[in-house]
Amino acid sequence: MAVTSALFDEWTTPFGLPPFAEIEVEQFAPAFDAAMTEARTNIDAIAGNAEPPTFANTIEAMERAEHRLDRVASVFFNLAGANTSDAIEALQRDLSPKLSAHSSATMMNAALFARVDALFEKRAELSLTAEQRRVLELYHRMFVRAGARLQGGDRERLTEVLSRLASLGTAFSQNVLADEKSWEMALAPEDLDGLPDFLIAAMAEAASERGHGGHVVTLSRSLIVPFLQFSRRRDLRERAFRAWVARGANGGATDNREIVAETLRLREERARLLGYPSFSAFKLDNEMAKTPDAVRALLMAVWTPARARALSDAARLEELMRGDGINGALEPWDWRFYSAIRQKLEHDLDEAEVKPYLELNHMIAAAFDVAGRLFGLDFRPIAAPLHHPDARAWEVRRGERHMGVFIGDYFARPSKRSGAWCSNFRIQSKLDGETRPIAINVCNFAKAPEGEPCLLTFDDARTLFHEFGHALHVLMSDVTYGFIAGTSVARDFVELPSQLYEHWLSTPEVLEAHARHAETGVPMPRDLLDRLLAARNYDQGFSTVEYVTSALVDLDFHAGAAPADPMAAQAATLARLDVPPAIVMRHATPHFAHVFSGDGYSSGYYSYMWSEVMDADAFSAFRETGDVFDPATARRLADNIYGAGGSRDEADLYVAFRGRMPGVEALLEQRGLTAA
Repeated sequence: MAVTSALFDEWTTPFGLPPFAEIEVEQFAPAFDAAMTEARTNIDAIAGNAEPPTFANTIEAMERAEHRLDRVASVFFNLAGANTSDAIEALQRDLSPKLSAHSSATMMNAALFARVDALFEKRAELSLTAEQRRVLELYHRMFVRAGARLQGGDRERLTEVLSRLASLGTAFSQNVLADEKSWEMALAPEDLDGLPDFLIAAMAEAASERGHGGHVVTLSRSLIVPFLQFSRRRDLRERAFRAWVARGANGGATDNREIVAETLRLREERARLLGYPSFSAFKLDNEMAKTPDAVRALLMAVWTPARARALSDAARLEELMRGDGINGALEPWDWRFYSAIRQKLEHDLDEAEVKPYLELNHMIAAAFDVAGRLFGLDFRPIAAPLHHPDARAWEVRRGERHMGVFIGDYFARPSKRSGAWCSNFRIQSKLDGETRPIAINVCNFAKAPEGEPCLLTFDDARTLFHEFGHALHVLMSDVTYGFIAGTSVARDFVELPSQLYEHWLSTPEVLEAHARHAETGVPMPRDLLDRLLAARNYDQGFSTVEYVTSALVDLDFHAGAAPADPMAAQAATLARLDVPPAIVMRHATPHFAHVFSGDGYSSGYYSYMWSEVMDADAFSAFRETGDVFDPATARRLADNIYGAGGSRDEADLYVAFRGRMPGVEALLEQRGLTAA
C-alpha cells in the first residue's frame, strides 16, 4: 500500500521531531493500515527465512520490523492522551482491537516462535554479548507469556480475549475523560470567600477555557484539591468531592462498572489459558516481587503503622471541626480542609505562603539543574511546532554529545486525560547507528491567566521532578537494542528512577537556589524553607492509607477468582482493612485508570511502594557521603540505573549501584511512620 503523508514519510525535521504542523488526524488511519501491512510483511519474511536462525536474522531483524508502525503509534497515542478529540477517540476505539490482533498474530506465529525458541535453547553456544543474551531471553519470555506455546482453540481464544481487553481498556479511559470534561461547578462571587488568589485565578482561567466567564471548579486535580483545602463552604466541598470520586460510576454510557467486571473475568481467563492460577500470579511472575504473597507482605508492613497514624490524625482533625461547631463525623471532604488548618497551627505552614516561591519555570530550571549537577546534562530550548501550543521542547546535551529531546506539556485542559506521565516519541538504540530518544512529560497543573506566573504546590513540584526522573531514564539510556532501552524494565523497578529524583527537590541545596518569589525573585526565606522541610512528612498517615487501600484492592481483584461484583469486592477489602472512615481510596475502581485503562499497572499498583523501598535506600547512598551530588555515587547511579535500561536483571542493577538490596525500614523512616 503506497501512502504519502507527513506522518508516514521520513521526517527531516530538526532532531527528527514529528512534523506536527503537517500532521492531520485523517492521515492516521491509512498510515496505520500501511504500517501494519509493512510490519506484517517484515515479520512473515523473518518467520519464513530459509536460513537457520541467528541472532542477527531473527532477533535483530525483529528489532527493525515494526519501525514505521512504532513511529506512527507513538505520535497517535501521545495525542490521544495529551490532546485528544472526538475524531481521535473514534479512531482509537477502532484501532485498539486491530493493533491487538496484529500483536497476537506476531506472538502466535509458530514459525517465528520456533526460530526464537531454537536460539533460546542453544543460547550458551552462540557467543552472544551479555546484552544480546538478555535481549534473547526477554524476547523468548515475551512470546511464551503471549501464548506462543498454546495450541488450537486455546490460541484462538487468547487472541479473542486480548482483543476484547484492548477495546475495554480504551472504553474505560475514554469514559473517565468524558466524565471529567462534562462536570463543572460554577461559583458565585460570595463562594470565593477565603480562597487564595492563585486558586481564584486558576478557576477563572478554567472557566475561560470552557467558553464562559466567572469561576468554575472542574475535576482537574490541580483545581479540586486546593478547593477542598481552602473552601469554607462545607456543602460545596461535599458536592465537588462526590463528583470527583464518582467518575466512571455515574450511570449511563460512561459508567465503567460493567467494563471492570468483564475486564477482571477476561484477565482471569487469560491467566488460566497460560497455566497460572490467577492473573496476579501471571502478572507478577516476571516482576521483582514475583508472588502476590510478597506484595501483600510489603503492603501490610506499611499498612499497620500508617492506619495507626491516620486514626490519630483524624482525632486531631475532629477536634478542629468541633471548634467550628460541627458535631457530625469527620467526612472525606473535611480532611484536606482541616488538615490545612492543622498544618498551619503545628508547622506554621500555609500553601498560599509557599506557592509564590514554586513558580513553574523556576521548578523546571531546578529539575534541569539537578540533572546537570548529577549527570552533566545541559538543556537548550528548541523553537519547533509541537502537538499543542502550551508544550515546550529542549535539546539535551552532555558536553558536545546530543542526548535527545525533552518535551514538557504542563497545563490541564479538557482534551488531556488526568494525571501525570512520561512517554516518548522515539526510543534510544545503537543497532543501526546512534538513535537518540525524544521524551515527553505530561502534567495537569492549573494554568494561570495570560501574563501571570504559574504557581505550583509543593506536591505539584514533586510531580514535576517525578516525571522528569522518568524522562531521564529515557534520555540517558545507553544500550544497543531498543527492546531494553530506557523504561523497558520490570514494573516494580520502573518507578525507582522517578521516585528517587524527587528527593533532590527536598534538599536545601536545590530550594535555596531555585525557590524564588515569582514576582520579586527573592529567595524563599530561610525560616519558611526550614518550616517546609520540617513538614515534608506531614499527613503521611492519610497519603499512605489512601495509596495502600488502592494497591490492596488491585491485588485482591487479581489474586483469586474474578469477583462477580467488583464494587462489592472493593467494599469487602476496605471493610477487612478497617479503613479510617474519612479516607477513601486514592483511585476508586470505576476511575482506577492505572489498572483498567490498560494492562500496565494491573495487579501492579503496589509497584510505587516496592520502588520506594529502593529509592529511600538509594538516596541514603548520597546522604552517607555528606554530599547529595557526590560524583562517584552519581556515576554509579547513571551507569547502573538511569543508563542501563533493562540490560540486566533489575536486582543485579540495584546491587551494582548500592552493593546490596534494601529492607522496608528505610521506607518507614522516609515516611515518618517508624514511631506511629
